[in-house]
Amino acid sequence: MAIPAEAVWDLPPLILHPFNEHVPPSALLENSRAALILSGLAPDEGADREELRRRLAAGRYAEIRMLFFIGKDVHRWVDQCLDSLERSPNPVPEELTRQSFAALLTTSPPDTVKQKLLRWGVADYPSIFSRAMGLNALFTTPPGLADLSAEFLRGYHRYADALYRCYMEEDSYLPISAKNFRFDLYASGEYTKLLESQWK
Repeated sequence: MAIPAEAVWDLPPLILHPFNEHVPPSALLENSRAALILSGLAPDEGADREELRRRLAAGRYAEIRMLFFIGKDVHRWVDQCLDSLERSPNPVPEELTRQSFAALLTTSPPDTVKQKLLRWGVADYPSIFSRAMGLNALFTTPPGLADLSAEFLRGYHRYADALYRCYMEEDSYLPISAKNFRFDLYASGEYTKLLESQWK
């Protein structure tokens, strides 16, 4: 079904919740440095390679947990979009599936959403959201560090990318764009304040 150019649906906002990992920026910097040394892209300066591997694994594990929680929020938002459109008074294309909204978020979100992500320092949002959804297609709870192989930790982004591709191929879908499907993005604290201001 072709979507009429003038048709517009307002979707629920995507709300991202904080995750309490307590990983300081200095630790993330050290993890990145460990990755560069282990890959031969930075001098090791006599660093203990086993300690570098441990630091790298800890950093990758923190990234996986962060993506897992982002993916949980995104999947919740996709469900809300489908639920909202089921109750819409305007006719909705039957070909819309979960993958339609996943593709909307990763390939053509509204400009306001893109600008907010850039202000937050998130330039590669397509990779972050797609990997987050991919990991959530596999795990129902954050996996423990001991449950993940060293190989998976080192290259989790490739596995997450493959999981996202599998998720997108699970069902046929109608590609949609922000021209017809609008939504906003909020951090949960920001959205709470917005609701409080509207209630006053």
